[in-house]
Amino acid sequence: MAVSMCVVLGACGCGPEKSQENTSTAAKPSQASASVRPEEPSASPRTETPSAEPTGDESAPRTKEGAIQRYEQYLHAVGREDINTVCEVAGPAAKQAEDQGFGPCTSTFVVTFQMISPAQKKALRTATVDPKRVDAVTPAQVEIPTDAIRASVTFSESELGSSTLEYQKGNWYITD
Repeated sequence: MAVSMCVVLGACGCGPEKSQENTSTAAKPSQASASVRPEEPSASPRTETPSAEPTGDESAPRTKEGAIQRYEQYLHAVGREDINTVCEVAGPAAKQAEDQGFGPCTSTFVVTFQMISPAQKKALRTATVDPKRVDAVTPAQVEIPTDAIRASVTFSESELGSSTLEYQKGNWYITD
């Protein structure tokens, strides 16, 4: 799990300083060629089945609760290996990682799904976030530490990492 979050979000050094970019393109994975390719057919991007959960096409409340709901959507998508939702919610951070040479989200995250244990994936499908541990830095920026995640498996900082979500263009996006 550490690799999935760190490679795409943490290791890129992504931060709020670039979060003001136009997310209409950042929320959509680039079509550039990937530097990392999945080896197994089961790890190919999933586009045939849309997510049952709402995505960025719908507006979310600009509240701490709205950010928590969006992050839970992201965690559940990681657990289901729903690449479309993962890349949409993590769009700004994924775009920054891609700009730094990590490849498009649809390639890098599919590979990282293989590094998450089945038990961790199952736990993420129903994970929740403890609102008492979430820090609303500003009305448009929320920090969610790893210890705020409630799941049947405990995740350490090195396995999952903390996330920053920012409200942009009517929804919450992971920016760091």
